Amino acid sequence: MSKKSLIDKDGEVRELTADDLKKFKPLSEANPALYAKIRKGVGERGEQKSPTKIPISIRVSPEVINYFRAKGKGWQGRIDNILKDYVAHHK
Repeated sequence: MSKKSLIDKDGEVRELTADDLKKFKPLSEANPALYAKIRKGVGERGEQKSPTKIPISIRVSPEVINYFRAKGKGWQGRIDNILKDYVAHHK
């Protein structure tokens, strides 16, 4: 049994058959690296090349956290910017 090409002499893809579809693999198996990039999602950042911030754990009043979280994505960055501004004005 010879394998029938998906592309004809003009470079057009022929109509796929049920047998063709049975041979398909999920992208996660066929190309794991590409699948990982796609799964990351649009707008999501990858791993940091080198850490620019230091992860810490502090206790903050609920009303402060609720205020910033209510503003949506980037709330931790906004807190960081406010603290940097404070430091710049109180040196």
